[in-house]
Amino acid sequence: MQQWTVETPEQLTFGAVESLDVRIVAGRLAVLASEGPPTLEVAEIDSASPLIVTYDEDARSLTVAYKDLTWDGLLGWLRRDPRRTVLSIAVPKSCRVSAGVVSAPAVVAGFERSTRVKGVSAEIVLDGVSGEVHANTVSGAVESRAMEGDLSFNSVSGDLTVADGTPRRLRANTVSGRITADLALRPTGHVTFTSVSGDILVRLPDNADADVTVRSTSGRLISTFDELSDSSSPGMRTMSGRLGGGMASVSATTVSGEVALLKGEKE
Repeated sequence: MQQWTVETPEQLTFGAVESLDVRIVAGRLAVLASEGPPTLEVAEIDSASPLIVTYDEDARSLTVAYKDLTWDGLLGWLRRDPRRTVLSIAVPKSCRVSAGVVSAPAVVAGFERSTRVKGVSAEIVLDGVSGEVHANTVSGAVESRAMEGDLSFNSVSGDLTVADGTPRRLRANTVSGRITADLALRPTGHVTFTSVSGDILVRLPDNADADVTVRSTSGRLISTFDELSDSSSPGMRTMSGRLGGGMASVSATTVSGEVALLKGEKE
């Protein structure tokens, strides 16, 4: 096992890496899939707060973090002086990635196996990430571009935007964050959105094949699909129906938020 204490801008190269764990506070983070050798480049760093870099050749694992910054302790760092670090990491696209940030914007791009991101107030972009993806945030926004595979999203007030997504499974839960999703559904795709007061906007292709159910206790329900019909019961408004052959499923539930289901272009 090798370990480095990084106090100044530096570049390191490693052997094979199959799992990556990176955690920073403030600054900027980029984790990119690459066909070249795994590398770490630190462009800026607070010298008073060095990063600890650990590479385990036998386990093929790479860890980049502050010594006292744990996954469970991310939230507490909002009340401390930020430690600024600007770094980028390149590892193979098959690498399992875990990335945690407090207020540092992060980009994670090109991975296809397992990706886990956790943030507090940071904006996080997932670009071309497939496989199994978990994103958790408190108030920071998460944007997913060209997503395939499974995405699980949880937030308190953070927004979720899914652009050009083709999910197998997409599950998003938020209290007051807004959910905006532009989707091309797979035949067996399952999409579930839940919020308390956050609005939900879903755009599907005009020729989508899906069973759709949207519900709200007091929020408005809007649809540009004629196949959906409205019904109501005490304390609940529902809009449901089958689009095309109804292979996939889409559901959205909110307490007071608005739900809009809109037509996009044909696939």
